[in-house]
Amino acid sequence: MGLEYLFLAFWGGLAGLIYGFAGFGAALIFMPVAAALIGPVAAVAVMAIMALGSIFTVLPRAWPQADLRASGIMLGAAVLALPFGVLALRSTDPDLLRWAVSGIVLVTLVAMLAGFRLRRTPGVPAWLAVGAGVGFLGGSTGLNGPVLVLFQLSGSDSAERSRANTIVVLTLSGLALLPVMALQGVLAREAVLAGLALVPIYALGGWIGRRLFDPGRAGLYRSVAYVIVGAAAILGLPVWG
Repeated sequence: MGLEYLFLAFWGGLAGLIYGFAGFGAALIFMPVAAALIGPVAAVAVMAIMALGSIFTVLPRAWPQADLRASGIMLGAAVLALPFGVLALRSTDPDLLRWAVSGIVLVTLVAMLAGFRLRRTPGVPAWLAVGAGVGFLGGSTGLNGPVLVLFQLSGSDSAERSRANTIVVLTLSGLALLPVMALQGVLAREAVLAGLALVPIYALGGWIGRRLFDPGRAGLYRSVAYVIVGAAAILGLPVWG
């Protein structure tokens, strides 16, 4: 893959770093750029495989801090919605998907910067809806995070609980995406090899990010993540070719 691989490796390591300390942002950072370089279908597969590194570096510490009931319900809904998202990925024009990826990223970023907040305490219906959004968007664009991130940041959970819930749902729904893509015939050999090559780079970034995480400085970390997310969305626009 040459220079393309080096560029993907850089953004993969950066995505892991942001994910490790902020608990979100990996796909938001990686997908716009990867979709521009190798196409949306391959980018989704590479992201899903690369993110396997989170299972060993980020998930173990997040698991005991998460609300497992809420996370489990959201994860179940996400897994059920994944096949419909992958079906959309297979049947949609690649340039349209690139516009969708960058558009979703920018809308999510604006909402987070605007300080959107929930007015009611969420329950099972909200968890199911959010989970379904995670699964469909994850399967169709690789962006399983925007709906969940906005939901968590708009609630009243502590930084630790919000980060942990997000990590549990995003990591495990990303893992569930792989067999769904394989069954629908869109898990190409080249994408698998590229994703596997990026696993240690992403994992190293996640490990460093996890060690950097400090609840007292979560605001600073999120501000840095927002800047990088915005840059990635702009770079991923189809206007760059």
